[in-house]
Parts: sequence; C-alpha cells; structure tokens
Amino acid sequence: MPRPLYAIPGAPVPPAGAAVPSAAPAPALPPTTVGEVLAGSQVQTAIDELEHDLVGLAPVKQRVRDIAALLVVDRLRLAHGLPAQQPSLHMCFTGNPGTGKTTVAMRMAQILHRLGYVRQGHLVAVTRDDLVGQYIGHTAPKTREVLRKAMGGVLFIDEAYYLYRPENERDYGQEAIEILLQVMENQREDLVVILAGSADRMQTFFRSNPGLSSRIAHHIEFPDYSAAELQAIARRMLDGLHYRFTPGAEAAFAEYLRRRLAQPHFANARSVRNALDRMRLRHASRLFAAPDRPLRRDELQTIEEADVRASRVFDAPAD
Repeated sequence: MPRPLYAIPGAPVPPAGAAVPSAAPAPALPPTTVGEVLAGSQVQTAIDELEHDLVGLAPVKQRVRDIAALLVVDRLRLAHGLPAQQPSLHMCFTGNPGTGKTTVAMRMAQILHRLGYVRQGHLVAVTRDDLVGQYIGHTAPKTREVLRKAMGGVLFIDEAYYLYRPENERDYGQEAIEILLQVMENQREDLVVILAGSADRMQTFFRSNPGLSSRIAHHIEFPDYSAAELQAIARRMLDGLHYRFTPGAEAAFAEYLRRRLAQPHFANARSVRNALDRMRLRHASRLFAAPDRPLRRDELQTIEEADVRASRVFDAPAD
C-alpha cells in the first residue's frame, strides 16, 4: 500500500479504511460579552418564556431579570479571572394565592440550571405535610428525604409559615426548620430554597426564626392581578383549552370579575381557572340537554353569555 502523504517516516501506517484521527479542537475561548453568555446558556429563552407565560407581574419579572443579570456578570468576572463569590440564592416569594409564585419558581430553576448554579434544574414543590411528621422521630427522615430529592435543584416550600406553630408545644415543625437551616448554609452550592406565602404571615414567620431570615437573600413580592389582567388570563386559559367567549360572554365575565373581586377569598388566577371550569360545566350541560341535535365545531368551543351569568356571583347585589 503506498504511504499516505500525511505519514511521518518511521511512523506506523494506518490500515486501509481506518479513521484518520482529527486534530484536537482548539480550546473554547471564555465568553467576553453578556450576549455570548446568554447564547451559550439559553437563559434568555427562559426569561422570554416567563414574559410570555405570565400576564402582568412587571416588578416580579424585573427582579428575575436582575438576578439573572447578576449571575451572568459573575460568569464574565470568572472568565476574566476576577473573584466571583458564590451568591446566596435562597429566596422568599410573598403574595396572595394564584399570583404565579410556583410558575416563577419553575422558571427560576431553569435559569439557575442553565447558568450552572444548580446541577439539574428541577423543582420540588412541597408543603408542611411533606416535611413535618406527626410523632417523635418522624420529621427528620421526612425532611431529609425531601431535601435529597431536591438536591441539585430548587426546593419550593409553599405556605412556609405553617412550619412554625408556637401555639402547639408538641409541634415538630421547628425540627424541620433546623434541618433546613443547616442544609441552606452548608449545601447552598447544590440547593436553592424558595419559601412562599402571604406577606404578613411570612413576616411573623421570619421574626420567629431570625436564622432563617438571615439566609434569604432575595425577597420578591407578587402583586395581585388587576381586573384587566385577570380578563387577559381568562382568555389565555380558554385559548389553551380551545374554547372562546362570545362578545356577550366576555362582557359578562368582566362583570363577573368586578363582582367576585369585591367578595372574600378571591385567589387571583386560581379563582379565574375555577370559574372557567364551572362555565365549561354549564356549557357542557347545555349541549348535553339536546342529545339528538348535531353539534357544530364552533358550538363545542364557544362559551355563551348564559354560561357565565348562571354563576351565583350574579345573585348577589352589585355594589
């Protein structure tokens, strides 16, 4: 076999058909611009998805962008050999139910993962019942098992203030808090904890647990949605289910929101979703009442004004 042109005298000749080793790739140059970090990590995609998926919440979205900016600049500092201390990323989300706290936590987990601050980027969402046992010796293994599952990602504790119940001397929530404190301090490179709940109750919770409060670097307040934002959320939810309002139904739903917002126990987007579920039930019952009538595609998708106004909310006198 003729010696190939690339052969070095005295070096073994590769057999016919053998793969020719390629030159080692040049080492990747460290990023020097924000755009290069965003492109390499796809963080901008997660931020854009947050902007698209959630109506309103402008101050929340800005805080998420601020945190992402800090982490991106830290990456650039490291690339230039500058010190970049591992930031404390534990957070507290305060706001009423249905304001998007869990959704934002999921997006935050993606951002932290794509920038290399957590290994896996998964979210483990729990409440007190997942952490606290009912008898001696039960709480520690429950809490440690949850932490094991969350390690490498984000642990989201909803209604975290229920962990502390000073009125009950035999409550074991304090044991779960002490284990959380230890892990939040010693393993913060591998776990981010987000505590969530209403603002007033979380303030009381932190006053009772100053060690926990001192470990929270970012406090983000989630405002209630306006009536116009709730209307937009309803349209988006219906669109995702391939339903739509008639013009009369949309106007009736705006009135429904005005009345419902004046009543207690309103839970923002969660209450909107529940209201739409009941309207879909009334829509289905209306069609079900005519079993022999052929149904058009648009009838199966259209919420009528009567489906909205059948709500008991309209029985109450308007303000």
